[in-house]
Amino acid sequence: MKSYLEIKIPIKYDDPWMEELRSHFAGIPVRWQKGFYHITLVFVDDTPKGIDLSPLLKNHLAKAQAPELTFDRVDVFSVRSGMHIIHLTASEVPEEFLALIESIRADMKAAGCVILSDFMLHVTLGRLRDFNIRLPKLRSLAKSFSMPSLPLVLTDVDYRVFRGHTIFETLLRK
Repeated sequence: MKSYLEIKIPIKYDDPWMEELRSHFAGIPVRWQKGFYHITLVFVDDTPKGIDLSPLLKNHLAKAQAPELTFDRVDVFSVRSGMHIIHLTASEVPEEFLALIESIRADMKAAGCVILSDFMLHVTLGRLRDFNIRLPKLRSLAKSFSMPSLPLVLTDVDYRVFRGHTIFETLLRK
């Protein structure tokens, strides 16, 4: 079963800085995400049959404190298909947050889960499938955007089946 653990990001499509960002990319056919903003902490490509990861995840999350991240940069990367992802990220990430993620990922791998992707802190804002627009041009445009600093406390965590239902939701303590 494919599943993922995400932490929700409390931003909105109609936030003023998002409207400015869309204006900044005017003329480029970006499919802007209109909600469901999150950071994928771990994407599980396959879980061994009969394994319930919920207790393992709940154990980690019960001890975790809600991280405060300051999102201050917009950037772009490309995936294997060539699609470009415009995303929000943070220049500095608390070590405790990164340690939590690595600990969860290590325990999931130890339980036999297949995890093919590395962790990359990003919040997808938009996707671009125009292969004629090159990554350096998009990255230059992203870097020229004046992103305000957004300090956010992240409390809402969701463990979900890929393209399916929520397995469980929890709140991290502040």
